[in-house]
Parts: sequence; C-alpha cells; structure tokens
Amino acid sequence: MANKRELKKRINYICSDLFAECIAASLYGVPADKQTLDALLYSIIKTHSNYIARVSHPEPGMKAETYYKDLTENFSKQINEIVDQISNLN
Repeated sequence: MANKRELKKRINYICSDLFAECIAASLYGVPADKQTLDALLYSIIKTHSNYIARVSHPEPGMKAETYYKDLTENFSKQINEIVDQISNLN
C-alpha cells in the first residue's frame, strides 16, 4: 500500500475524472433524464467523500494492510458500477 496521501490523491483523481466524464456524457451524448444524471453525480460525490474519510480513519482492531486492501477493492467495485451507469447514459 502506498501512503495515505497517495491513496487520497488517487481517489480524488478517479472521482474527478468520473465526474467530468459524466458531465461530458450528459452534454454530448443522448439526453438523459435529469434525475438520473443528478443521482449519478451525487453518488460520485458521496463515494468520494466516503472513501476519503475512510482513508484517514481505519477501523480499530483490523490490520492496516487488510483494511487498506479491502478499502481499495471496495472502491474499485463501486467505481466500476458507476462507470457502467455512465456508459448506460448513452
């Protein structure tokens, strides 16, 4: 695992790219339902804030290596779901 700062930078980078991709898909793709788009943008922001907070405050009683491995795997799964939703906008 990289240090916490690098992990936070990666989370910020990925979430900001997803947010921009979602906006671009809504502007240049087939017009999507505004509520669907708003829900998708909200889920990106919520995912970002959730995982940034979880990086700083690991669960007590868990080994750090196990905790951060689980954190990155869950983040990857959630990001893949959001990417699938963005691709379904078009």
